[in-house]
Amino acid sequence: MGREEYRKALKSGKKDYQTRMLKGEKPILQVLDDILPERTSYTEVSIGLVQIPIEQIVGTKTVARSSSFAGNFMPLLGEDTEFSYKWAQLLDSHVEEGIREPIKAYEYMNKFYVAEGNKRVSVMKYSGAVSIPGNVIRVIPKRTEEKENKIYYEFLDFYRAAPINYIWFTQEGSFAKLQEAVGKEPGEVWTDEELMKFSSAYTWFASEFRSRGGDKLDITPGDAFLAFITLYGYDTIDDKTTEEIHQLVGKSWEEFVLIGENSEIDLQMKPNQKKKSLFDILHLQLPAARKLQIAFIYEKTPGTSAWTYAHELGRLHLEQTFPEEVHTVSYENGTRENVDALLEDAVNSGCDLIFTTTPPFAQASVKAAIENPKVRILNCSLNTSHRYIRTYYSRMYEAKFLMGAIAGAMADNNRLAYIADYPIYGSIANINAFALGAKLTNPRAKVYLEWTAKKELDIEQNIRELGVSCVSGRDMTVPEEASRYFGLYHIGQDGPRNFAMPLWHWGKFYEQLILTILDGTWKYDDDLAGNKAINYWWGMSEGVVDVVFSKHLPIGQKRLAGLLKTAISTETFNPFSGILYAQSGAVTDDPEGSLAPEEIMTMDWLAENVIGSIPDSGELKEQAAPVVEQQGVKKKEGQLTS
Repeated sequence: MGREEYRKALKSGKKDYQTRMLKGEKPILQVLDDILPERTSYTEVSIGLVQIPIEQIVGTKTVARSSSFAGNFMPLLGEDTEFSYKWAQLLDSHVEEGIREPIKAYEYMNKFYVAEGNKRVSVMKYSGAVSIPGNVIRVIPKRTEEKENKIYYEFLDFYRAAPINYIWFTQEGSFAKLQEAVGKEPGEVWTDEELMKFSSAYTWFASEFRSRGGDKLDITPGDAFLAFITLYGYDTIDDKTTEEIHQLVGKSWEEFVLIGENSEIDLQMKPNQKKKSLFDILHLQLPAARKLQIAFIYEKTPGTSAWTYAHELGRLHLEQTFPEEVHTVSYENGTRENVDALLEDAVNSGCDLIFTTTPPFAQASVKAAIENPKVRILNCSLNTSHRYIRTYYSRMYEAKFLMGAIAGAMADNNRLAYIADYPIYGSIANINAFALGAKLTNPRAKVYLEWTAKKELDIEQNIRELGVSCVSGRDMTVPEEASRYFGLYHIGQDGPRNFAMPLWHWGKFYEQLILTILDGTWKYDDDLAGNKAINYWWGMSEGVVDVVFSKHLPIGQKRLAGLLKTAISTETFNPFSGILYAQSGAVTDDPEGSLAPEEIMTMDWLAENVIGSIPDSGELKEQAAPVVEQQGVKKKEGQLTS
């Protein structure tokens, strides 16, 4: 039996050798000694006896046996050699008794290189084994700024809690996300039962992923598995039948494809202007067969949340603008626990379009969109890359720049305060724009940064102790509150005086978006974006953002702010243009340049005249977790100190 199987293995080896040669690849086994950097730049640590995933064994430690095998570990030596005889004996032994003697191997960057036992590995690969026991020495390189090195060190941290070596990722932060996705705290050690459960779930998913052609995507099975359990929950694999999981993997395939395309986003800064024919125009004016059914899902109520109130005003604007074309309904007090049910109810009620108005609802929105491909679903968040839904946000930093310019001119002692909520995409640009605006009118202005999401913090007391008189607070008040502490206000002996207030004109956004559906531009956007995720990010030029000036603002400051507003609205001025400095040094030294929209959206630095820092997740209140998990800003190591 062994001799016949050797002929088949030899044929497979020769075929692999020729294929690699034609592709210009090395046709034989990789050699670790040829890959390793200088001896002084790595350390070796014995990790003892482990189960080595067969697919991660890619070569040999030394050059001695590398040419005896093709790159797939199948043999290349002739049938009449001693090598072939021993290989055939090993195969017979494996079939009759199983190969139990551990090999010796080196692990480097989570790939394995055999020191002793090359033929055993060859036989096990030929037999389709999943793993082989081995005594392993881990080769640990020095830390560098290279992406693969960073991912490897994240793997080492994860391995201390969960000795799992068969899953790998292509994106930084994924091992920490996996730890969280399975319900474990950072660094929390896994039990043997938990390790067995995970092995079973991952093995099943990886097999399904590969059977569908996953190896052709530019991601690992680990990338896809993490996306899957993040979307549906880790326990879903236990709760659903094999057929249900099979269907979910199929429906989620575009998400996996998008990961492989490096989560590319089509950032649309203004509505697409589709060139309309006479037929299009006449068609738009014809009465619809039935009204477009639209649902809005809110996290809180319009009476208790300024954010929800702004979206509710947008919903009412839609009904007033399109009385014959649309019918809207709203759902209040949504949570991550009940949002799936709210989405299901909206779909079952016949809604064609659903707006989920807060970032924590993004994952539920994707799930609902996968299950209901004919329903359009949009989530109000920024820098979210999902092909099944679209996201939308406004360029509020444009309004914050104006408010900063006013604040800098009106500051009594060059001290300003900025009260931010969550350290998420978009909010950092708002802070920096305010600081740059203040610097424009007052080069000595300092902006003291306070976060409402931080634990055990008395912001009012901090502001009093700093002696700050001019404050940028929450954007607007709510109907159930009579407070004047909102927008840009000045604290005096008689209480606060409001100077300006930023406005989120969500109604303008919703109106223009509905027009794209009515005139067919919605589908046109899809054709333009291809496989990209579509993010709408509109601002003053589209009427989605504005600033209202109060009667307390001196006429000179009002005129200055008006000029700046016109310049931004007509796109003749970008708040993030010219030479820019962060707390840690220069961001750009080009006096004629401007930051690209993507650079503004993903800012992880604070302007040099900001006093404060971006808080870590451990500094935040528990209720901040859902928002920060979804779109929290990732700080680069060594940046942003107080």
